[in-house]
Amino acid sequence: MSPEDQETWKRALARFREEKDEFFRSDPDSPFPPEAKRAFPGLNYFVPDPDYRMEARLQRYPSPDGVVMGTSKGTRQLFNRVGFFDLSVGGGGFRIHAYQSAQRQEPSLFIPFRDATSGEESYGAARYLDLEVEHDDEYAVDFNYAYNPYCAYSDDYVCPLPPQENWLKVAVRAGERKFHG
Repeated sequence: MSPEDQETWKRALARFREEKDEFFRSDPDSPFPPEAKRAFPGLNYFVPDPDYRMEARLQRYPSPDGVVMGTSKGTRQLFNRVGFFDLSVGGGGFRIHAYQSAQRQEPSLFIPFRDATSGEESYGAARYLDLEVEHDDEYAVDFNYAYNPYCAYSDDYVCPLPPQENWLKVAVRAGERKFHG
């Protein structure tokens, strides 16, 4: 990434984070109850790091298979395993799988994952990435946009848990950190 592109990327990420904090602070669809919104200090984030933004091609499976994911409430949700990305960060390579909901008309790719920061620096159950479908299967997989599911903020939500194939051994120090509200 050129220095100019990096500055543009940093500004876009900062704007995204500011808008998300404002949504959590004031929107009726925020996962926080009204009394918690008033005292909401903003989410905790890792420092933006362009090394966690990787250009990668989605390696599609010839025929996506169904995957049942457990949830934070002990229920199950059905997804289709669409393909995977082979990525590298900090000198370590890993494979991460992408899914689409089999129960809703969600065209985006859903990437739930755990990593070596889970439970310590980041939310223990999972973090998520959502990617808009690219018809040429070329993606910018940017973990700086990784986010905590709503069940990290309230027991009122049901959140899918990542299958073991998306339990990464590497530390992904990008995106949202553990929330200390």
